[in-house]
Amino acid sequence: MLHINDLTYRIDGRPLLERATAGIPSAHKVGLVGRNGAGKTTLLRLIAGEISPEGGEIRFPKNTRMTLVSQEAPDGPASLIETVLAADTERAALLKEAETASDADRIAEIQTRLSDIGAHAAPARAATILSGLGFSEHEQQRPCAEFSGGWRMRVALASALFATPDLLLLDEPSNYLDLEGTLWLENFLRSYPHTVLIVSHDRNLLNTAVSSILHLSGHRLSLYAGGYDAFEEARRETQRLQLKLKKKQNDERRRLERFVERFRYKASKARQAQSRVKMLEKMQPIAAEIDGRVTGFTFPNPEKSLGNPLMRLEGVSVGYEPDKPVLRDLDLRLDEDDRIGLLGANGNGKSTFAKLLSGRLEPSSGHFRRSKKLITGYFAQHQLDELNPTLSPYERIAELMPDATEAQKRTHLGSLGFGIDTADTPARDLSGGEKARLLFALAAFEGPHLLILDEPTNHLDVDAREALIHAINAYEGAVILISHDRHLLDACADRLWRVQDGTVTPYDGDIDSYRDACLSERGSKRRGKADGTARAGRVSRQQERRAGAARRAELAPLKKLVTQKESAVEALSAQIAQLDEKLGDTTLYEREPDTAAEIVKQRGELAKQLDEAEMEWLQASEAYEAANN
Repeated sequence: MLHINDLTYRIDGRPLLERATAGIPSAHKVGLVGRNGAGKTTLLRLIAGEISPEGGEIRFPKNTRMTLVSQEAPDGPASLIETVLAADTERAALLKEAETASDADRIAEIQTRLSDIGAHAAPARAATILSGLGFSEHEQQRPCAEFSGGWRMRVALASALFATPDLLLLDEPSNYLDLEGTLWLENFLRSYPHTVLIVSHDRNLLNTAVSSILHLSGHRLSLYAGGYDAFEEARRETQRLQLKLKKKQNDERRRLERFVERFRYKASKARQAQSRVKMLEKMQPIAAEIDGRVTGFTFPNPEKSLGNPLMRLEGVSVGYEPDKPVLRDLDLRLDEDDRIGLLGANGNGKSTFAKLLSGRLEPSSGHFRRSKKLITGYFAQHQLDELNPTLSPYERIAELMPDATEAQKRTHLGSLGFGIDTADTPARDLSGGEKARLLFALAAFEGPHLLILDEPTNHLDVDAREALIHAINAYEGAVILISHDRHLLDACADRLWRVQDGTVTPYDGDIDSYRDACLSERGSKRRGKADGTARAGRVSRQQERRAGAARRAELAPLKKLVTQKESAVEALSAQIAQLDEKLGDTTLYEREPDTAAEIVKQRGELAKQLDEAEMEWLQASEAYEAANN
């Protein structure tokens, strides 16, 4: 069992943990959650012994084997399979000793121990783990040095899983996995025989792979039974009770204060008043546990509809080198109300397809038809590294709003979540979540007809991911989603396309059937424990997606009417402004009195029409607002 007792730790005087206490039973799978910056990674490092606390202690059974997945990707000439096998240091040491041992008793001991730990089956087990994380049999024989950093981080994860420590510490493992790898990891962790403590913002992972949630908030730790959904409901109930108790206490405090104020100087009541003063002094305030407000995301809607289809691809091929297409034979249609999730393992061409749709890559063959007026917003994870490190959010927005006043620019930044403390901060000093928020704002600034989001959630905590879901579902344009976050795809995608075997085709199933297919392909079977949860949520998620699509269809005529009425108001206002400009010429009345009288008459008629148009616009807006709430 892992015991955390009165743990205290500060960074530059800022407390992350203050007398934090928790106990985790052996073989439990626990999700460690909390806002970005709360200290989750720091807690993992304290448990692993990489840093020391200022106060308190961390205890676990003697000889506990513990692994914190390194943030440094393995490198060198060793093959992937060799790198993973080397993670079991006992096996490696025994095999090495067996090569030179001469004592018969010692040889027998070595062989017995190798048999006990399943040493001879280890290569097959290592290969299974690597396969589950997306490495083919051929790739497993290649040197680590030939792979990119993200793929080598998967090797680091595979090594940790293969070593099977008594206490496995994982820090955002899905950040460098694709959807397929994340699905496999969920399944693997459910059947892991020892204790797991995992930091993650992936709601599905926290619902399917763990049995408890450890919440880090207010520098303290609280352990909740169940997955993330159960934790969230329990936390909300705690908050409701605390608010109720706090209100009751405040009412009692006011009653006592009124009594003291009224009778403090009355001799017959002095003793009672003094008694109540002591009661007030002893009354400890109840702290209401209220979450800090999460600034929402807003994606401006396109100003004008372009009609359907937004895009049509007929026999299209695309790639980075002539005669070497990454994707070919693309026959697809994208409409203005489509919400499409892209499925497919990393390396199959999802990002290439996104670049094609966004105009960053041109097709090498075929017919690609799209409106010349089409505006596309594109967010890609790699863009975080492409932000100019010296420019602040204010400077970036100022580039896009050259004619706006200082107040207008600051107001716009505030609506995006950049207040006084962050608006003027250089990009290099922003957190990953703040950089992502800035990129969302830049991508959607012009009110795009199509929004392409390539892994948008990596630097967002659970609450920020929920805010992103609400923003996507409120947005009225088309959406293409590439994400390893199954909850995001479930909540936002109405249709699925699969990128596989060098092409893109519609996928007829849902995320759950895709999960089954992935686990089957990677040599894993579904565990019964998760079946009920997944299937129970399948109908509600499908209903949610259908309801979202129906909602947008229902609101579309109302939105169109509002736009029409608004255009009418603008047109009438423009005509009146032109007439006012003519009437501003004071000599007109002397030179052409009849013309002046006619203009005045026209203006009166237009003003009456404007009043009616504004009333119709107001009524249409109210109807739209009412339907949208």
